[in-house]
Amino acid sequence: MPSPYRAIFGRPGTKSFSAAGLLGRMPLSMMGIGIVTMVSQLTGRYGLAGALSATLALSAAVIGPQISRLVDRHGQRRVLRPATLVSLAAVAGLLLSAQQRWADWTLFGFAACVGCVPSVGSMIRARWAELYRGSPRDLHTAYSWESIVDETCFIFGPILSIGLSTAWFPEAGPLLAALFLAAGVFWLTAQRGTEPVPHPREQHSKGSALRSPGLQVLVATFVATGAIFGAIDVVTVAFAEEVGHKSAASLVLAVYALGSCVAGAVFGLLHLKGHPSRRFVVGVCAMAVSMVPLQLVGSLPLLAGALFVAGLSIAPTMVTTMALIEEHVPRAKLTEGMTWTSTGMAVGVALGSSAAGWAVDAGGAARGYLVPGAAGVLGALVAFAGYRRLRPGATASGPGAPVAGSAVPAAVRLDDEPVG
Repeated sequence: MPSPYRAIFGRPGTKSFSAAGLLGRMPLSMMGIGIVTMVSQLTGRYGLAGALSATLALSAAVIGPQISRLVDRHGQRRVLRPATLVSLAAVAGLLLSAQQRWADWTLFGFAACVGCVPSVGSMIRARWAELYRGSPRDLHTAYSWESIVDETCFIFGPILSIGLSTAWFPEAGPLLAALFLAAGVFWLTAQRGTEPVPHPREQHSKGSALRSPGLQVLVATFVATGAIFGAIDVVTVAFAEEVGHKSAASLVLAVYALGSCVAGAVFGLLHLKGHPSRRFVVGVCAMAVSMVPLQLVGSLPLLAGALFVAGLSIAPTMVTTMALIEEHVPRAKLTEGMTWTSTGMAVGVALGSSAAGWAVDAGGAARGYLVPGAAGVLGALVAFAGYRRLRPGATASGPGAPVAGSAVPAAVRLDDEPVG
């Protein structure tokens, strides 16, 4: 491991909570695609499969920020454990209703309740922010490390979820995702030494973190970004089935995540200058351009290559987003602010997976890749339109202006340091 990454694990407890976060985030890459695979296996209806995945994502989008807001008030342990138990019970009901071929409305009801799953990635990043608030370089490296962990989940998660559901039994993928969630959350919440201190008074008196104009831009852009991810998942499974290798979809999606993982590892070693708002816009535009080759591929190897290139822009954009959230959101609302971007992405995943499912049913997988292409263009337009809200000084007079002790100085110093 390069020395900057070794350095961030010098604090006690960092290895344990990061490992717990890896387990707890596996469902992020497994549950949605597992539901798509399970339902398509059982019914052959990609429209229904995409709609269920969309329901799960929309539910998480609505409930996730509220859970994180409670976490900022009362702490991770007190909130995450009961929320996770509700989600696990809903997963059990979803699998049972699918296996017993109950009415479609029961599937949607349970999928909505699965959305109580907490945003584990936000919880882990909040712990890093608590530890390295005064050390901008270490915090940049820590966020880059977590982007690597995210992509590791997306490399192995779909392989496990799709592979088990196609080779063993249709419900196997979502079932394993639920087990990972339980193990990760309960292990994480057992670690009290690195848990961020709650801020009940600040959180109660100043409203939602979403009042910040800069955060609004990030969330809106992430809706389009999430639509890219949701659509690519659904269409890639359908494309692989059309060419007679449905189980290979997990490997192709793993290559997509691998591209992001490689880019994130390199990005964490860099000491960059210039405000992160510029890198954010460049990253979103690169994601949009990377969707063009997907319209031209005709085989799984070519698709894998195109997705690897497309993945290179993901992790750097995500890491840059975390720096912008710290600049635009008060410290007392940091977990909520991070979760709002996840919420925007979840809404996008819902829209993208649903639209892609209907596009596949109507015109086949080739037409389905038009959905992430359109989402990429929309994301670039939103990022350009909101750029002024993300620039230096944009938080000075806005309702989301950070309170004393927030991370703005750290974020600014990181970008003012010379390269090298």
